[in-house]
Amino acid sequence: MPRTTPVGLTQGTATRGGIGESTLRPDGTLKVTGEFAYSSDMWHEDMLWGQILRSPVAHAEIVSIDVAEALATPGVYAVLTYDDLPTDVRHYGLEVQDTPVLAHGKVRHHGEPVALVAADHPETARRAAAKIQVEYRELPVVTDELSATAPDAPLVHENRTDHHFGHVSHPNILHRQPIVRGDAAAAARRADVIVTGEYVFGMQDQAFLGPESGLAVPEEDGGVHLYIATQWLHSDLRQMAPVLGLPEDKVRMTLAGVGGAFGGREDLSMQIHACLLALRTGKPVKMVYNRFESFFGHVHRHPARLFYEHGATRDGKLTHVKCRIVLDGGAYASASPAVVGNAASLGVGPYIVEDVEIEALALYTNNPPCGAMRGFGAVQACFAYEAQMDKVAAQLGLDPVEFRRLNAMEQGTLLPTGQRVDSPAPVAELLRRVKALPMPPERQWESSEGVDVRQLPGGLSNTTHGEGVVRGVGYAVGIKNVGFSEGFDDYSTARVRLEVVGGEPVVVVHTAMAEVGQGGVTVHAQIARTELGVSQVTIHPADTQVGSAGSTSASRQTYVTGGAVKNACELVRERVLELGRRKFGTYHPAWAHAELLLEGGKVVTDAGEVLADLADVLGDEAVELEREWRHRPTEPFDLRTGQGNGHVQYSFAAHRAVVEVDTELGLVKVIELACAQDVGKALNPLSVVGQIQGGTTQGLGIAVMEEIIVDPKTAKVRNPSFTDYLIPTILDTPTIPVDVLELADEHAPYGLRGVGEAPTLSSTPAVLAAIRAATGLELNRTPVRPEHLTGTA
Repeated sequence: MPRTTPVGLTQGTATRGGIGESTLRPDGTLKVTGEFAYSSDMWHEDMLWGQILRSPVAHAEIVSIDVAEALATPGVYAVLTYDDLPTDVRHYGLEVQDTPVLAHGKVRHHGEPVALVAADHPETARRAAAKIQVEYRELPVVTDELSATAPDAPLVHENRTDHHFGHVSHPNILHRQPIVRGDAAAAARRADVIVTGEYVFGMQDQAFLGPESGLAVPEEDGGVHLYIATQWLHSDLRQMAPVLGLPEDKVRMTLAGVGGAFGGREDLSMQIHACLLALRTGKPVKMVYNRFESFFGHVHRHPARLFYEHGATRDGKLTHVKCRIVLDGGAYASASPAVVGNAASLGVGPYIVEDVEIEALALYTNNPPCGAMRGFGAVQACFAYEAQMDKVAAQLGLDPVEFRRLNAMEQGTLLPTGQRVDSPAPVAELLRRVKALPMPPERQWESSEGVDVRQLPGGLSNTTHGEGVVRGVGYAVGIKNVGFSEGFDDYSTARVRLEVVGGEPVVVVHTAMAEVGQGGVTVHAQIARTELGVSQVTIHPADTQVGSAGSTSASRQTYVTGGAVKNACELVRERVLELGRRKFGTYHPAWAHAELLLEGGKVVTDAGEVLADLADVLGDEAVELEREWRHRPTEPFDLRTGQGNGHVQYSFAAHRAVVEVDTELGLVKVIELACAQDVGKALNPLSVVGQIQGGTTQGLGIAVMEEIIVDPKTAKVRNPSFTDYLIPTILDTPTIPVDVLELADEHAPYGLRGVGEAPTLSSTPAVLAAIRAATGLELNRTPVRPEHLTGTA
């Protein structure tokens, strides 16, 4: 029988592991010891293996497909083409449903899926796929703005009906967003200095180490259960169910272990393919991409060409900015429209500029599809506008940091979109802080024991002992929006259950949030401990048996799903206190009059007096509530002027890069990449620093090494492997000192600010600025290669 009076109370102690503490990740030890189960580790008795046949050309008519030889291969259970799809819904997409499940009529990019195979062994599936005979008639490719927008250009998509088509001037322009405020032409006439520049930003891959993988298991009711590594379970579900011909409640999805994402898992990869094969064969089907396939199996960061004009007065005040940003969206829409909106609305950077004229657009081409990647349109713009700020400062003879601080936005600044920044915007302070950090010592490769070549450009290749090595220092700062924008209904759902298990109160938090490495499972447990005063918190596996948590992208999960968890916990707490008042309210007047809290497994007053054990209050009852939570609404940008309150929050980071360059060989060693960032409130300080260092490292990659090379004549990818597509290793990663500023945003849960993306913006232009300082070269493209520094390009 449950107790009816509070008996044997002891003074409550503070619950450990709440917000503001650097609690350890529950998956951390498993990951570093190799024991964590990723999606590619999944196994099912009697499962088959799926394989995709991909197009070897970028643009071609499909004349014929012959699958007879593949079907005759021993061990093959099914071969599917477009004609085998079960419904008339045969396309999908995040916003524009322009991507075919399997190519039909023609292929539009290198590596497009054409056919599927299921077999009893992965090698059998691969051999059978190679036996499928496809006859192609190659078509001309469009690979850049000139070829895509020519009057006689081949159309990537004929007969477009999407809602973006009505406001573009050519069918190969996917989306266009202007931003016009003030009179840039008149302001240009008042400028004492005008600086122009053209910039090229390369195509970057998310390069997550865990390849795309999933396991589809047919259910007895005719449905299917998909275990998948993804960023957004419910978006996948929304796109999959119509293609499979199933109601959404018969497509169950559970998140499998995710080995990184960075935007590359926001679109579908093999989700539909695995389910189609499972439903056709009646057997579980596992699909795992190899690294070569992974380069074709997900979208990449948009390459861009950017044209900028900045004007300023002699005393260092910006007069105007004009810019044109051309993003290559590749063959399918993916998230390109939203990337365009970000690039346009954030295209001036974190500066006060009253007169602005911006045009951003995304193209359809036959290059690989591009979509979400960490920084989402703001990265490309930041690279260009920060290069421009250095140029203007040089023209005026001003220190580049002081010039930025002179023009830095602040709380209350009116953005080019007409939106007022209504939370702290400490741009000048971040620049001051990062500049004030101690500099790394000069010639640190030298010691009493001789030269440590690992500290030099070229490293262990032993190309120099310091001859021809020049140091450079560069600065940059950026602005990134947090959360989904432009009127999107950005919400999340959380289900929280509080009950007594084994005599102790236990909380179970259930959301559909995709844990992709960002640490959301850690933070959700911290929130539950803080709000409910319970040490034991279990995070339920993410699945579609609870409402949507939205995408793990846009630096939004701690803000939005964290907000949902907080809200659900608050409601559970109120329900528990109501239960306590009914049980014990007559025993102490504080039940009726004091502010009550849950702390250390007890009900306490705000003065710390213990009223009851939580286990006594709950007894045999469980309190469970599910709630949706939304941030403040946003609105679309006007399609002519770009005006509108398009974003809910902004985040800011500043970097100082210190590099050493072997000017004879064009080799670069980044010595230090310091960062100062405002995070609002650090819910887990250790995780915050980790996010900042990780984002900084990805920015370093695009600065000096990362680029997917696409042949401009054939639109074929030249380097789809980690042999030829290089990412920073621990030997390439410099010291990354981090200065965390916490200025609360009163509109956000706990005052927090999204953290993960902002450091990816300013790290790239800071490194480029440092290399320019060392070499005196203009360097208007990323990544910088040795031939750009030696003049041999």
